[in-house]
Amino acid sequence: MRRGFQEKVLIERADKNRSLHGVGKMSTYKWLLVEREGNIAIITLNRPDKRNALSSEVRRELEQCLGELEIDKAVKVAILSGSGSAFCAGFDTNEFMTLTEDKMKAFFESSIQYHLAVMKFQKPLIAAINGPAMAGGLDLALMCDFRVASENAVFGHPEIKFGATPLYTLLRNVIGDGLARDLCLTGRRIDAQEAFRTGLLNKVVPQNKLIEEAKAFASQISEAPDETLKTLKKTFIEVTGLGEFEKTARAALGAS
Repeated sequence: MRRGFQEKVLIERADKNRSLHGVGKMSTYKWLLVEREGNIAIITLNRPDKRNALSSEVRRELEQCLGELEIDKAVKVAILSGSGSAFCAGFDTNEFMTLTEDKMKAFFESSIQYHLAVMKFQKPLIAAINGPAMAGGLDLALMCDFRVASENAVFGHPEIKFGATPLYTLLRNVIGDGLARDLCLTGRRIDAQEAFRTGLLNKVVPQNKLIEEAKAFASQISEAPDETLKTLKKTFIEVTGLGEFEKTARAALGAS
């Protein structure tokens, strides 16, 4: 009897702790996998058959997920990766091609809202880039605070060849003006080693060590107090200049 009572108390206490810290209250997602390891959350884009392309649904789910993690006191750092062979192929071009004129404005507005939601995320966000990060996939990696990539990762803005304007501001903020203009105008691809030399990546590791390395960085970051991390992220956001980004994003995406 005594043992049963103790087990009941322990279970109730664990449930109370989960409730207090928001643990276990994450929504379930169709296109994302979300795991927790201690104070680290691992988000995986889960459309491998579409190379994790960012459809409207994926973008909405990612916004929602980041919003929930932001208020979860048990999570201090988040890692973002992709399932399958690609990190992210960018926006879903098939979806875009089917848009009617009357839906374009809403599409552009939701796109800007998604970008701002990722950029304004108040906790450190690490991109664990497991493969090609192209177009909007490159933008997603650039919006993270830290980028670790596997040796087979590739980066580029091929959308310039198809008449879509790359988001130059994001790239310039990380690698500087000259090279950002080069990559945006030419659409050329660079491999992980060149990306590391340019400062786009913080580290390049073997594929089988990628998540392990990302978690190691996350653990280092999580040693700092919550308020210090929050203050520093706020500084990052202010210095990045979201107003300028929003202006250029609206121009690039064609929104009025």
